[in-house]
Amino acid sequence: MSVLIVHCSCAADGSAAAIARTLVEERLAACVSVLPGIRSTFRWRGETHTDEEVLMLIKTTAEGYPALAARLLELHPYELPEIIAVDVSVAHAPYAEWVAHQVGTS
Repeated sequence: MSVLIVHCSCAADGSAAAIARTLVEERLAACVSVLPGIRSTFRWRGETHTDEEVLMLIKTTAEGYPALAARLLELHPYELPEIIAVDVSVAHAPYAEWVAHQVGTS
């Protein structure tokens, strides 16, 4: 089983908490950690912006990723959300099994 950590930044307006809860309740993610205090600087539509954000670290599986990404696009308030999946090459086996069980891919 392949565990992924999906990085997704979100506005620091509380919307990440609702997204996290939905992803876990719908069994698309085993866990979502929301890290506060992120400051992102980026170019958007020809202008440079700096925004206060939070970072969601979403734990899922490679098999569950397509459904998670589709749902995240529906829930996210941004026009173009950051959705970056990183493959976990080594994980504590019982934790990896728990992730797979939670997202129904075990």
